[in-house]
Formats: sequence, C-alpha cells, structure tokens
Amino acid sequence: MKIILSFIMLGLLITSCNNDDDQAAKYPYAVRLTDAPGPYDEVNVDIQGVEVMGEDGKTVILNVKKGIYNLLELSNGVDVLIATDSLEMSKVTQIRLILGAENTVVLDNVTYPLSTPSAEQSGLKLQVNQSLKEGILYSVLLDFDANKSIVNLGNGGYQLKPVIRTIEKATSGSIKGMITPGVMAVVEAKSTTTLLSYSTNVNENGEFMVMGLPPGIYTITVTPTLPLLPVIKTDVVVTAGLTTDIGILVGL
Repeated sequence: MKIILSFIMLGLLITSCNNDDDQAAKYPYAVRLTDAPGPYDEVNVDIQGVEVMGEDGKTVILNVKKGIYNLLELSNGVDVLIATDSLEMSKVTQIRLILGAENTVVLDNVTYPLSTPSAEQSGLKLQVNQSLKEGILYSVLLDFDANKSIVNLGNGGYQLKPVIRTIEKATSGSIKGMITPGVMAVVEAKSTTTLLSYSTNVNENGEFMVMGLPPGIYTITVTPTLPLLPVIKTDVVVTAGLTTDIGILVGL
C-alpha cells in the first residue's frame, strides 16, 4: 500500500511540475532594424542571427529573418522586423546581433565588400535594460548608424564597424521635419536639460527624423553644406511614444 501511495504522490508531483511549466509566463518580444541616411548609394548588412540575454545569464535565440538588408531603405521612420519570439524571462539585459560575411557598400554605382572584424561577425553585443510584463509586445529598435559604421581604409577598401543604438519606442519620442529637397544637411537634436545630442542626415527628399529621444525639450540645428547657413529651431517638445512634427524649416 505504501508503494502504491508513493507512486501516486510521485505522479501528482510530476503533473504539478508539468503544469507549472505549461503556465510559465510568456513575454512576446520583437527586434526591428532602422537607419539614419548616409552619403552612400547602398549599405548592405548580412543579418544571420539575433539573441537576447536575461539577468540570470540565460540566452534565447530568436526566430530571425536572415538576409541582406539595405540600411539606406530604412530611414526617416522606416524600419523592418528582423527577429521575434516569446520569451520566458522577465528581464532582458543584452541583445546580440550576429552578422554574416556578405556585407557591402555601394558608392557611385561601384560595389565594395565590407570587411568585418571576426569578433563582430560572431556577435555584436548591445546593452539594454528592459523589465517585461505579460501581455505586452516589447519591441526594440536597432538604430544602425551607417555614417559612423563605414570606415574608409584609405587603400580603396572599406570596413564595417557597426555603431548601433538601441531604442525602446514606448519610452522615447521622435522629431521629424523637412527642408528643401536636394540640399545635403546634418540635423542635430540637443536636449536643453541633459545637453545630450542626437543626429541624423536629411534624405534626398529633404525629409529627416531623429528617433530615440528621451522626453524633454530640444533645440534642432540643421547644418547644410556651404554656402548655405544653419537653421535653428528651439523649444521643440518631445513626448514618449509620439513623433513631433516641426514642419518645413524656413531658410532651407
């Protein structure tokens, strides 16, 4: 009788453990890719893997859409989903982006291979600090700065050294605007409180969007190529989760 009871208790324990596993919290998670415009025809990056790490060191390999992405098609608010999954961790501390070897840059209609340091091919580590809640889709935007990521080696070759900023859309805002199409210019958004600055380029249509801005008040400076003079707009308010449209800037 004791043996039978022992088996019954063991069965109940196993069932209880299985139920606990089945009821483990799930946190839907997505990683998207975007870019700031740059002075190239194309910047193509070979995405092969995306992993996330929790505070306990646990690593989850996300379901990634492998392929070659032209970063210059992903600017001024345009982004693309590259990985997604349902996590069983309530905190994410790090995202690891794994690149392949088929990275190229196109300049004046000529394609150049982008040599990539082996350490960055094996996994570019991006620090984040996210606490997740059940039932909410968390999305992280990888803002790939093509301008700063392409290194001219001076010997006719180019190297890819990725400069990427992580953006949590729910806790940041954006500023967009427009100048005269065809004018090359750099846009800087500078916080009046923290003095931190964020920058992007104007695209060929004269449009720009500075993303991933902490809420606050900003000064926007648009600096075109000479002989045109910079245009400044002050007291631009940024609100989390929203895009502030400052319209067409007069003078450019």
